[in-house]
Amino acid sequence: MAVSLLNNRGILTGSHFVNGDIACAEGAIAGGCRFFAGYPITPSTEIAERLARRFGQVGGKFLQMEDEIASITCILGASWAGQRVMTATSGPGFSLMMEGIGLAIMTETPCVIVDVQRAGPSTGLPTLVAQQDMMQVRWGSHGDYEIIAYCPATVQEMFDYTYKAFNMAEIYRVPVFIMADEVVGHLTEKLIIPSEEDLLLEHRKKPVVEPRGSYCPYEPDEDLVPPMAVAGEGYRIHVTGLTHDERGYPVIKEDAHQALVRRLVKKIRKNVNDIIEYEEYYIDDAEILVISYGISARSSLRAVNEAREEGIKAGMLRLITAWPFPEKRVRELARKVRAVIVPEINLGQMVREVERCVNTGIPVHSLTHAGGGIHRPLQILDRIREEAYHTAR
Repeated sequence: MAVSLLNNRGILTGSHFVNGDIACAEGAIAGGCRFFAGYPITPSTEIAERLARRFGQVGGKFLQMEDEIASITCILGASWAGQRVMTATSGPGFSLMMEGIGLAIMTETPCVIVDVQRAGPSTGLPTLVAQQDMMQVRWGSHGDYEIIAYCPATVQEMFDYTYKAFNMAEIYRVPVFIMADEVVGHLTEKLIIPSEEDLLLEHRKKPVVEPRGSYCPYEPDEDLVPPMAVAGEGYRIHVTGLTHDERGYPVIKEDAHQALVRRLVKKIRKNVNDIIEYEEYYIDDAEILVISYGISARSSLRAVNEAREEGIKAGMLRLITAWPFPEKRVRELARKVRAVIVPEINLGQMVREVERCVNTGIPVHSLTHAGGGIHRPLQILDRIREEAYHTAR
């Protein structure tokens, strides 16, 4: 790391040479995070280690919990106490968090959860890469819901999207996920941290009524997001995972459940144009489209560049937000190309979303990897060549 560039509030600025996990920790601090609860697990442990050291410089609180179940519930309580909160884990710990994630969704508790993915199932390959939790983050907890999940591909993006995740969590009162992978987490690259003046923080809406007035913690505004009081300010707050009314009181009725769950889903779906992010390369004349994310996107872009050098009209869509999925854009691009290739370090997860959106009759090919390593650009290039040959006949 560069020579200390801490300002008088302990905030790091300037140019550094660090790994993705450290960039993630610094992005959390820049995003206003001052409470972290977690349990050490490879390959995310460096995030916790960094925050354990840095929180003393910025006035944060770090708790090592006994397990991931305790970690997720601990940050939910701290969020209701007014803190911007985060936990970090990997596959096995992520599985343990699922019930707590559902609680965060039902109670509309802002929080950030980082999953530095490794190869599974079970203990699997603790130190080696995978992208095998992509469907779990969307569907792992029971019930119907929507979440926001980013897939950083660089060390810089580990900082940028962790910082952004805190703003999105506060705006929409929803858990926001950083779905990194082991390679991006342990990759060492240049990181540029902007000045504190350039890092704007969005804050959760506060009640406009006085304490002990008519405030209801789940009464939404026109944007479907309710203002959120902080426990201890004098407001009446009832927080439960049960279906509840606008006061937070349990209501075991069909119509109440319909209204609540539909609002939880709609508050994200109606704002997809403001939430979804992606990058496009050589899309204008592309005939073969590669859709990828995370570390796989870096290999994919190399392959697309080499295909272009060979005269093959290949293009790429890089998913930055995996969830909500950019289905509108995928459908638009599918109408222009002859084939789609989806490289990912699993046996076919996000490709299912692509297949759902591509209903034009063109082939969609899943380029799979069971984990433990990444796709080599040549593997992707060979598949592009095959598709270019077959679709040109």
